[in-house]
Amino acid sequence: MSIVIKNGRVIDPSSNTDRVADVLIVEGKIAGVAPNLSSPHAEVFDATGLVVTPGFIDMHVHLREPGFEHAETIESGSRAAAAGGFTSVCCMPNTKPVNDSALVTSYIVERASRAAVVNVFPIGAITKGSAGEELAAIGAMKAAGAVAISDDGLPVMNARVMRRAMEFAKSFGLPVIQHCEDLHLSAGGDMHEGKESVRLGLRGIPAAAEDVMVARDLVLAQLTGAQYHVAHISTRNAVAMVEYARRQGLPVTCEATPHHFALADADMPPYDSNYRMKPPLRGCGHKEAVIKGLADGAITAIATDHAPHPGSEKMQEFERCPFGILGLETAIGLTLEVLVHTGKITLNRMVELFTTGPESVVKLGRGTLAPEAPGDVTILGTDFAWTYDVNQSPSRSRNSPFDGRTFRGGPVATIVNGQFVWRRDG
Repeated sequence: MSIVIKNGRVIDPSSNTDRVADVLIVEGKIAGVAPNLSSPHAEVFDATGLVVTPGFIDMHVHLREPGFEHAETIESGSRAAAAGGFTSVCCMPNTKPVNDSALVTSYIVERASRAAVVNVFPIGAITKGSAGEELAAIGAMKAAGAVAISDDGLPVMNARVMRRAMEFAKSFGLPVIQHCEDLHLSAGGDMHEGKESVRLGLRGIPAAAEDVMVARDLVLAQLTGAQYHVAHISTRNAVAMVEYARRQGLPVTCEATPHHFALADADMPPYDSNYRMKPPLRGCGHKEAVIKGLADGAITAIATDHAPHPGSEKMQEFERCPFGILGLETAIGLTLEVLVHTGKITLNRMVELFTTGPESVVKLGRGTLAPEAPGDVTILGTDFAWTYDVNQSPSRSRNSPFDGRTFRGGPVATIVNGQFVWRRDG
């Protein structure tokens, strides 16, 4: 089966391509990027006026399976990813059981091969049960298909354990992804510590809780030489520290989420549980630092931290509900709205943050339109209006602060391994 995507603006940061051209996919692989391409019996997609890019990669999602299928499954989460323009996702290990062994990693890989409409790559746990005490079977998980290790949601508090994890990960060529939070500083917190938390009478999570952990881990990364990645960075000091480490030549990267550059704590409707996440929405100064980091290269990727929770759990008092929001279907729209249309970053930089940026960390062999690369393509528009209706989402959960928001631009079609897996209606 062949697909020819005609007359789109092709942007591929991996080859510094930005021109109007056709993209030909044959038997699931990229066969060429050039004007006037054709293939016998190929399906033709007219991309005139649209942007054609390598398939977008989300290196930080929670698919909840196994164990929490009432919130999300590999199938439903992959369909939400496709609707968001993502062709590959990396799923965090906080499942039940935790993905801390080759058995669970293999289950996710096998389940995804049968049920997922996008590529699913598991991330293994750093420690057994993500308890922070004993290292998980890192080598066995890599052999089973893990592309990174992380105890996401639960930071590794013990510095000695983290050092050993970095040493093992380096020997296996895996990145270490850390949820940076000092649990002693953040204990009991509900939202960012500042004047908004005081105004609402909610317990605060100080920015220092993130800063302290980033600082410690950067010292350990320098000591071990491991590839280290900060998940969902959200504070000005954390961004500055990562930027400094990168200037010193350390193999350090970080990601930002759309909600952390689109919203600040002052934007939160009082006690609305759909705005409760970790890290919390920060003050405007922190948000602006994240945006600057995305623009100047300190932050290397955008990831959604897609964290589904069913209404029975999320629709509780703010202090009692779980942290996390949906993110897959609104990421492109928010990035266009907040960063591209405002001139904060170029469209090319946006594509880089969703393709070569994450690919440089997790090394999936994707994120490019080079010949013989997997036929993963994201097609998006930058000017059409659409409104996000969370009740129409393929996800099993509905916890989004962006329900009802109208965006200018978003995904139009998603192609995975040479097959259309989603197209926008109309």
